[in-house]
Formats: sequence, C-alpha cells, structure tokens
Amino acid sequence: VQLQASGGGFVETGGSLRLSCATSGPTISAYHMGWFRQAPGRQREFVAAVTWNSGSTYYSPPMKGRFTISRDNAKNTVYLQISSLKPEDTAVYYCTAALQRSDWRGYYYTESGYDYWGQGTLVTVSS
Repeated sequence: VQLQASGGGFVETGGSLRLSCATSGPTISAYHMGWFRQAPGRQREFVAAVTWNSGSTYYSPPMKGRFTISRDNAKNTVYLQISSLKPEDTAVYYCTAALQRSDWRGYYYTESGYDYWGQGTLVTVSS
C-alpha cells in the first residue's frame, strides 16, 4: 500500500488543521492506521491509531483531547484533526499502515507496529 499525507501548512497558535492520508493499492480496510510525528531534533513519536473498522482508537496521552483520528474506508483515507494547535505541535506528521496481526494492540504505539509509511506532511505552528 502507498500512503500520501497532505493538509499540513503554516498555522497560528490556537488554530486547527485536518491532515489527510490517501492510500493506493490494497483497500485501506485491510490495515490498522496510525499517525506519528517528528519534531525538529527529536525522535519520531506516536500520535494516534485506529483499527481497521474504526472500532477502537488510541492516542498518546499528551495528545488526547486535541487530536482526533478517523478513517473513511470507502474513500481509502485516514484523517487527523488537530485543534488548539501549539508551537510544540510543529513537526512532520507521518501516516502509517499496519497489517492486521493478532498482537498489534501491544505495538500500536511503536514504529515496529507498522509496515508501511508515507512521506509526511509538515505542520508549522507560529508562536
């Protein structure tokens, strides 16, 4: 599966953005989906994940409440809504896909839990 993230840009503190991740290849319903981000000079970190049928969502604790992950399998797209943006949200945001494995719920918050990665979209939040 190929992943293409979009929707990043320059936004002022307090603003909102909706990132999209369009997929091509096998239907997106075959995968659990996730978002990670990498801020300048920092390691990539988990943001959110959603199971293949939207039955469950998972968030990094610091991001719960301002970040919302969703998916539309009919459109082969996964979304990340970010509200009340802060300068520390400045990062490249990556979407990622995981094959459905029985133990995935033990790894959803780690990079090793995912099999395919997109190129990322840059979000810059002004202070």
